[in-house]
Amino acid sequence: MPRPWTRTRAVLALAFAALSGMPGAARAHSASDAYLSLTAEHATAAGSVTLHGQWDIALRDLDFVLKLDDDGDGRLTWGEVRHHQDAVEHYVYRYLAIDAGPGNPCVIKPGRQLIDDHADGAYSALFFDAVCAHAPRRLALRYTLFFAIDPSHRGIFVMHSADNVATALLSPENSSIDLAL
Repeated sequence: MPRPWTRTRAVLALAFAALSGMPGAARAHSASDAYLSLTAEHATAAGSVTLHGQWDIALRDLDFVLKLDDDGDGRLTWGEVRHHQDAVEHYVYRYLAIDAGPGNPCVIKPGRQLIDDHADGAYSALFFDAVCAHAPRRLALRYTLFFAIDPSHRGIFVMHSADNVATALLSPENSSIDLAL
């Protein structure tokens, strides 16, 4: 059964392809995209708020920077990916920051990693929680994954908060966004 945001993710990816002016069939290889989804949880009795996240990053992109293919055969196995999970976690979370304002830090707590199939290949699905000390009214998100090595990389972002959904296309020119909750 598809995740509820799969349709939104697919629509955003198609919209990006259309807006980029480059039809998918004309490209020699798939663009470097990642999918980031956050869902805000209601505040706890102590006042803290948890954002549940899933970040899908193409294994081909992670392999390019981290050399995940241990035997060099051009194919990644689950064993090779599992062997490098700590390196993946250490690498990617340096490029994501979530802030809820002065005196209200949001700490990213990595969770499990799985493999997710997308139309253009296999992705590492990283699950995490971002815990904010107090219920925020606004969030600032900074995303810079792969921008230094691939300026064409895009992060396709979806935020779910109560009945609201916000989306953004993250790029080197739009790496920080401010969200009202």
